[in-house]
Amino acid sequence: MRLALCQFTIAWEDKPANLARLSRLVKEAASKGAALVLLPEMTLTGFSMNTKKTAEADGWSVKEFSRLAAEHKIAIGFGWAEAVGETARNHYTVVSPEGAVLSDYVKLHPFSFSGEEKYFVPGENLSSFTLGNINIATFICYDLRFPEVFQAASGQAHLLIVAANWPAVRKAHWRALLIARAIENQSYVAGVNCVGEIGGQTYSGNTMLVDPEGNVLHEIDGREGIIADDIDVGAVTRYRQAFPLKADRKTAFYKSIF
Repeated sequence: MRLALCQFTIAWEDKPANLARLSRLVKEAASKGAALVLLPEMTLTGFSMNTKKTAEADGWSVKEFSRLAAEHKIAIGFGWAEAVGETARNHYTVVSPEGAVLSDYVKLHPFSFSGEEKYFVPGENLSSFTLGNINIATFICYDLRFPEVFQAASGQAHLLIVAANWPAVRKAHWRALLIARAIENQSYVAGVNCVGEIGGQTYSGNTMLVDPEGNVLHEIDGREGIIADDIDVGAVTRYRQAFPLKADRKTAFYKSIF
């Protein structure tokens, strides 16, 4: 299966402008033969805590990306905020080439360092889906710092997605943790970030695809662009069989010490 990761500068809190641009980028990803295109966290707004402006009660983003997916016959992963009373939920949703929802994940770990928990309700469940013969799990930004949930997901998942608005000041952490999650889980890891000056924050991008052995297959640093590459489910299976790391995990013990 061919995967496309799209790194771009998000127009701050401007849904129509971002949607117009993404229509062209999704078309480009489809032209590269991708079955699935992945976009950053809070795709149409950037990471904003101005939820009274950005959060949706009507699922507008889901409807628009479902339309784009059906138009270009490609699955799309995108981020958006759902209005929940006076707060919101930070979603990452994947729709099929027919426009149906395949997966809907809510960020488990609000970033308390920036006060995110005051505006966003945390999720309570993992989410995964199958496209072709590949099982895929989704995560959002700060979740990357919590390896336990990745271990739980990779019991089935061949590909772990991390959609983010990850600032340049912590670029080294982003790169190191994506590679670590691939090595620990013996899974492909796709980290898709934004780039440039957005809402007063600087983003370096570093969107990347990492293979199950921790090798960075492709990376975009400091510029806009699209990575397109093939995911080989056989590579995951063969590596896990050749180096059966998961067989030595002591899950029951790990649970007992928390």
